[in-house]
Amino acid sequence: MSASANSYYVPHGTNWPIIGSIGLATTVIGFANYLHGSSLIMTFIGLAIVLFMMWGWFGQVISESMQGKYNAQVDMSFRWGMGWFIFSEVMFFAAFFGALFYARVYSIPWLDGASNNAATAELLWPSFEAAWPLLQNPGEKFAGATQAMGAWGLPAINTLILLTSGVTVTWAHHALKKNDRTSLVRGLAMTVALGFLFVGLQAYEYVHAYNDLNLKMTSGIYGSTFFMLTGFHGFHVTMGALMLLVILVRSIKGHFTPDNHFAFEAVAWYWHFVDVVWLGLFIFVYWI
Repeated sequence: MSASANSYYVPHGTNWPIIGSIGLATTVIGFANYLHGSSLIMTFIGLAIVLFMMWGWFGQVISESMQGKYNAQVDMSFRWGMGWFIFSEVMFFAAFFGALFYARVYSIPWLDGASNNAATAELLWPSFEAAWPLLQNPGEKFAGATQAMGAWGLPAINTLILLTSGVTVTWAHHALKKNDRTSLVRGLAMTVALGFLFVGLQAYEYVHAYNDLNLKMTSGIYGSTFFMLTGFHGFHVTMGALMLLVILVRSIKGHFTPDNHFAFEAVAWYWHFVDVVWLGLFIFVYWI
């Protein structure tokens, strides 16, 4: 049923949500098994299912939009839905930032005897000294990185890349409002390229961390919080870049008008959210 000014479009039943849930669950379970010595095959199968879901669901929504099935009420529901989705993502990262804060501000000082925990510190690790990050020390019982990841190398370059991508996607948005399709496509193409460049440089940084710094998921609380925060952020950047690529193809095909382009806005919101999260990561994971 198509939407009109006085009716609300009721979508038909679809299997894409359950397919996406299966894909995400398979990915997470596969990666958890990988951390315990299994191969990454299950993880890659899960990611393939997620990509299949994105391709099919995007295609279905795009087809319905181009058929004129959505009206202003549906547009508003899309905006609320995207807003709540981004809020859930904020809470997701807040949990990991909270874990980092708890470890640095409370747990590590307690192990050094802070807050009347002198007896506990003496019993557990008498030679422990509170510091961040916890690095490898021959006298300690935990594995650690040999060196902290510096902030002013690749992380600073990646910060510049993501901030620039926020500018280019905003430029593309203004071009779309002015019906300047050439600038729209150029801005989106630059944003997509910068997004994938960020992911590539982060992968290079991970190789450096593993091979040169002994910084791994098993490298104590520093390693686990580092990879949980930066790894999940990298996954979000990858998904965002793929979504921007879809929007770029749609822009080339002329799917958007200055008055009807919420799909573009939704992905732009998500990309700005990714930018803001990275600023927090750069400050609290790399810099301070």
